[in-house]
Amino acid sequence: MDINMSLIGQMITFAVLVWVSMKFVFPSLNAALDERAKRIADGLAAADQGQQAMVVAEKRASEALAGAREEASQRVADAEKRAQLVAEEIKANAQAEADRIIAQAKADADQQLAKARDTLRAQVADLAVKGAEQILKREINASAHADLLSRLSVEL
Repeated sequence: MDINMSLIGQMITFAVLVWVSMKFVFPSLNAALDERAKRIADGLAAADQGQQAMVVAEKRASEALAGAREEASQRVADAEKRAQLVAEEIKANAQAEADRIIAQAKADADQQLAKARDTLRAQVADLAVKGAEQILKREINASAHADLLSRLSVEL
């Protein structure tokens, strides 16, 4: 019976140990495990939310990038149009300036030509008068006149 008693004592001790463990140790372990499980679940939920937020942010970023690219291409196209208009305006201004310079040069040339003609007429008139004076001073003879006329044509 001693063995039975000792066995019963061990069983009672074990039962008390199980009861104390269930009353005091397991609730704190269960609370710690529940808290850890909750933190893990919260972390996983936060990771999922972060992943969804990242997907949304990537979508917004790609939309913003597409919008920026479109705006940049529009600005480049506008700048090219403006550059073309400015180039055409510069060409038109240059052509107008060239036309003005050509017209001024023609007017100057016409004026110088008229001046040269007037000067030439005056010189021809002087030569004609000189030639007539020389003809009248000399005796009238065909060979002398031919000589004077050839000299007059050389001077002209």
